[in-house]
Amino acid sequence: MENQKLCQSCAMPLVNAEDFGTNADGTKNEDYCKYCYADGAFSGDCTMDEMIETCVPICVDEGVYADAGAARAAMRAFFPTLKRWAKA
Repeated sequence: MENQKLCQSCAMPLVNAEDFGTNADGTKNEDYCKYCYADGAFSGDCTMDEMIETCVPICVDEGVYADAGAARAAMRAFFPTLKRWAKA
């Protein structure tokens, strides 16, 4: 799991070829998932906090975290390390 590739916007595991987003030329984007990035652009203009709020219920439903509070706290700590949200 340590070498697991994650979407650099929402932290979704990128496991299968169909999980990856696409560049403007249709090639696979190695950094972002299909939900966050398509045709060379982010699918939506949102803040990191808005992305976290979108991801919380998905992660709780998938059993990644026990509850929304745990999910939110973990994401607030981890998301700033992702490429999309990292401060330059």
